[in-house]
Amino acid sequence: QVQLVESGGGLVQPGGSLRLSCAASTSSFKFSNYIMGWYRQAPGKQRELVAQITSGGNSNYARSVAGRFTISRDNAKNTVSLQMNSLKPEDTAVYYCNAKFVQLDYWGQGTQVTVSS
Repeated sequence: QVQLVESGGGLVQPGGSLRLSCAASTSSFKFSNYIMGWYRQAPGKQRELVAQITSGGNSNYARSVAGRFTISRDNAKNTVSLQMNSLKPEDTAVYYCNAKFVQLDYWGQGTQVTVSS
C-alpha cells in the first residue's frame, strides 16, 4: 500500500515557477521499487502524463513540458518533486502524484495549479 500527498500548488502568473512535492508512505514495498510520476488533468480534458522517473533517476517528459519541467526524487526521503518553470496558461490543471510497481498503481489526491495573469 502507498499513500501519496501532493503539495506546492497555487496561482502563478505566466512565465513564473512553481515546485510541486509528493510525500510517499509505503508499507508493502520500498519506495525505491516504484516508478514515480506526475500527471495532470485540465478542465474538460483527459488525465495526461507530465513526467516519470525511475529509481535510478532516468526520466521522461511530455513534449509539451520538456525543457521547462524537471522531475526528481529522493529515495531516502520517499519524495518526488516537479520543478515547473516558464509556466503557461495551458499548464493550468490538477496535478497528481503517481506510483507504479508491476501491477500496482497508486494516486495522490491532486493539487491545483493555476497559471493566469
